[in-house]
Amino acid sequence: MPDLVVDPTPFLDTAGEDPAGPMIPLVVSLTFPGMDRGAHELQDSFTRIAFAAVRAAGGRPRLVDSADPDRTGQRELLADADAVVFLGGGDVAGSCYGYSGPPPANEYGVDQRADEFCIAAIREGVARDLPTLAICRGSQLLAVAFGGTLIGDIENWPLHRGRSPLFIDEEVLLDADSEIARILGRTRATVRNGHHQAVATVGPELRVSARAHDGIIEGTEHRTATWVVGMQWHPEEPAADAGDRALIFGELVHRARERIARTA
Repeated sequence: MPDLVVDPTPFLDTAGEDPAGPMIPLVVSLTFPGMDRGAHELQDSFTRIAFAAVRAAGGRPRLVDSADPDRTGQRELLADADAVVFLGGGDVAGSCYGYSGPPPANEYGVDQRADEFCIAAIREGVARDLPTLAICRGSQLLAVAFGGTLIGDIENWPLHRGRSPLFIDEEVLLDADSEIARILGRTRATVRNGHHQAVATVGPELRVSARAHDGIIEGTEHRTATWVVGMQWHPEEPAADAGDRALIFGELVHRARERIARTA
């Protein structure tokens, strides 16, 4: 693990949140192997924005650090969750999706222990019919959790990421009958993207809900669960459309409230 130590304290402050709101763990690795200061600043910024978006929608976000080997109390948070979010981070270990070749080009941040924790949490959450939002690495783990595979490194990458800055605007095409198209109210969306891995195939339990102009899968959803949505892009990136962010996280919290009412 990296020497960089991240203080989780800012994510423990509950000031200003609705005490009656649904409890929504956000699963993210605050550190990963090879993390440098720049990567840490991105991870910290994105996580803070996601926390703020859940709170603004009326939810109670709680941190689950998938890189923490102890995870004291974190499994209990997931057990008590009303919904769950899986955020971005490092690459997914190839062994998790059956890849056994040489390390993909540009591979970084692989932490198989964190991957296995997240995959198990995704499967358990879907089995409990928890509303689930899976972003970037989260969307890749969602695919892997249900038998999918990943592209280890996108060969023709300029459509999906920049060099400096890493994150760029990209238009994605949304299936008209998909949940994400319903949420955003349109079938094309300009999003903030910065990825070199992507979902290659999905298992029978998922369906593709969005693609890039080159055909790369950018969105998935579960076929039978009430609300499980994966998106390769980052609604929680600082320059992402704030209105779209509010719609996406607002729907997550709405679905969590519905589940509370349904299971009461």
